[in-house]
Amino acid sequence: MNTLQNHLKRIDGKGYKAYKSIQGNYKFSKYQLYIDYVQGDPFASPSRIRIVIPEAVRPIRKEWRENKHRKIYVADRIARSVAVAIQKQSSQAKGSGKSGLIYIDRPGQEILERTAVMIGSNEITICFSIGLPANGRRINGQEAERVFFKHLPSILSVSIFSLSEEELTESAHLADQHKEIRKQMKRNGWIAFIADGSILPRQSGISNKPLNSAVPFKSPEENRVEMAIPHRNKPLTGMAVKQGINLIVGGGYHGKSTLLQAIERGVYHHIRGDGREYVLTDENAVKIRAEDGRQINAVNISMFINNLPHGQDTKKFTTENASGSTSQAANVVEALEAGASALLIDEDTSATNFMIRDARMNALINRSKEPITPFIDKIKQLYVDRNISTILVMGGSGDYFDVSNDVIMMDQYQPYNVTAETQSIVRNYPLNRSFETVNNPLSLAQRVFLRDSLAVYKGKKKKVQARGLSQIIMGKTTVDLSYVEQLIDNSQTNMIAEIISYLEKKKILDKERTLAELLDYLESLMDEKGIQIFGPFPNQHPGDLARPRRFEIAACLNRMRGARLK
Repeated sequence: MNTLQNHLKRIDGKGYKAYKSIQGNYKFSKYQLYIDYVQGDPFASPSRIRIVIPEAVRPIRKEWRENKHRKIYVADRIARSVAVAIQKQSSQAKGSGKSGLIYIDRPGQEILERTAVMIGSNEITICFSIGLPANGRRINGQEAERVFFKHLPSILSVSIFSLSEEELTESAHLADQHKEIRKQMKRNGWIAFIADGSILPRQSGISNKPLNSAVPFKSPEENRVEMAIPHRNKPLTGMAVKQGINLIVGGGYHGKSTLLQAIERGVYHHIRGDGREYVLTDENAVKIRAEDGRQINAVNISMFINNLPHGQDTKKFTTENASGSTSQAANVVEALEAGASALLIDEDTSATNFMIRDARMNALINRSKEPITPFIDKIKQLYVDRNISTILVMGGSGDYFDVSNDVIMMDQYQPYNVTAETQSIVRNYPLNRSFETVNNPLSLAQRVFLRDSLAVYKGKKKKVQARGLSQIIMGKTTVDLSYVEQLIDNSQTNMIAEIISYLEKKKILDKERTLAELLDYLESLMDEKGIQIFGPFPNQHPGDLARPRRFEIAACLNRMRGARLK
């Protein structure tokens, strides 16, 4: 009889805390089981276990792990198979609270670097959360035995042990294709690529799966490119969005925002069959929007806003309740400070007075009485001076035609290049608009977050915890990330919370790095030691973590109430 079975029989019927005695590792015929963390109550967060499968049992072909990209995609495919097997599990162990729950951090439509499945040099590790069964608050040993000796083996049997080599090789090949597309994008100066035949609309606001009846994307001839990519018999064709100032125009409900949303999600890679598997965007592109009420900490927004009433300093602008225009200005500056190469903006989620002020309003309100330099006056300077591109959805103002390099019109979800028409309109209907760039130079402060910015204590107890996708509890305050639109997975938020804990525990902010240097440091840790280094259980179960981009980490730091900077 397995040692674990003996333990479970011995503690059957005892108080729930007796489950702590099963913590440890146990040998099964095909894998090693590690029980790293045992919950203290049947209603508490589930226990954490790892399954470690040696290469001798589940062979790991050398080509599946020959580079990091392939390892991430193969691990993602394994995690999906395990999640499907759990969902199909016909029965769950009985009991109170979370009894019998078996959970893996299930991937969505995007392929992210995760800790759910990790591929090592000689083994595969699968991380689960398990609700240890109880009757009331007493151990149900028989049901626990069913979990470990029936349900788990069944899940593994129909998932990782049943995945064909062809399925895993296909995932590795998709990694190769995405890597090659990005290589060609960089070489040709494209900030986005949307393949012909892509399905951009989603099923609904709460479903990220492709809409079955959607019109397939077809590139305008003027923007169509083709490229040879690995593991594909014919070239891939589609629309290239070049560096510069790109407008997406068209009537309401014709697909402008849908195209931009696909582009903003293109910073991540998508699974085959998603419809956007060949929609890719510069990984340093950042979605910008207005965010009324957000916290702003010592941000230099003077390139956009100056001479505020009451003499408020806009070179170190701080507020606990930003307006639409000040929040959008801060979002632009913070993105640039973190290293953004392109800005993605939709007029629907922008502050009108930040985006545009037309000639008639200029004539009415003297420049000395208007503190805002609108984005239209800076967009070209950002590209010429800083090589910062913009993709902008604009349906309400033709003033942006004057500064655009390329204009795409969406008509019934099909794109048309109307750059020539807009240039003709500019010639025939000149605005004689004066652009204000000289008085407000593109100056970016290099801010340093000081250590006491991390107010993580609530009384004497440290508390940093993610709550869903859009909130992180820090001590007595909550960081609201609801409008950080490229934060897409709860496990990314979990990891940002763990990064905050790591910064505080290791006293990282004592080094007084600039924000950009701090983000570089964190990314180097992830690259060199793996994202599991930030996990809550060192050298054990890493938790449900998925890698966020540097921009979403910065978004959390920038929204901390009470942060101190110099």
